[in-house]
Amino acid sequence: MPSTALDSARWRTAWDEVMTGFVPGLETLEAAIGTAAESVLGRPPARILDLGGGPGVITERMAGRWPGAQVTLIDIDPVLLAMARDGVPPSVTVLDADLSEPGWTSTAGGAHDLITAIMTVHYLRPERVRSLYRRCHQAMSPGGLLIIADLMPDDGLPTVTSALNPAPGEAAAELAWTQWWGEAAEAFAHLMPARTEVFRHRAPANFAGTVSWHLAATRTAGFREAGLLWRHGRHAALLALA
Repeated sequence: MPSTALDSARWRTAWDEVMTGFVPGLETLEAAIGTAAESVLGRPPARILDLGGGPGVITERMAGRWPGAQVTLIDIDPVLLAMARDGVPPSVTVLDADLSEPGWTSTAGGAHDLITAIMTVHYLRPERVRSLYRRCHQAMSPGGLLIIADLMPDDGLPTVTSALNPAPGEAAAELAWTQWWGEAAEAFAHLMPARTEVFRHRAPANFAGTVSWHLAATRTAGFREAGLLWRHGRHAALLALA
């Protein structure tokens, strides 16, 4: 039996709890994003695009912080998209699009003041991340801000799968993540065949480039300035100015 909006709200709350455990300091990251966007733009962002926004928990909070903004969420997971559509306010547009392909820019349109990708780019191979940054630049308004937050080890550490292995204290979060998906698969069983098909040829890349790698990639993509915004352990966020 399909899950209701009330069910989705419960799953979104649980997702938020899992993400808070997996990304230490998530609340401070969101605060840093908000402060940086308002400071750099000199005003609240008018158009916001959240890439890989999942069930829309963080997207919803951005829409709450900037109620006058046009906010769009993009994801490809049928289960998470269903949760987002049930849970985000009417001011948020939810789109089904593949960030590894060029078509998402046509779907999302352009002239965005703020584009965010939180725990998204590690699913993509390095060449796809570079392409994503180029497309982000095309989808931004002049002076717009791109913020990427993900696993980004310090320079000198590996940029491959081993860098993604849980650090001490993160094993519980990994277990919670596995349990969440195990239970969600039962609750959203009607969407699991579609989800299996979507990810049949899209295995996670488990890419964890260093901050320097991402800074170089954004500059190559056409962003005129880029720098580190936030760090908490192996997680970091950078900002790039179009």
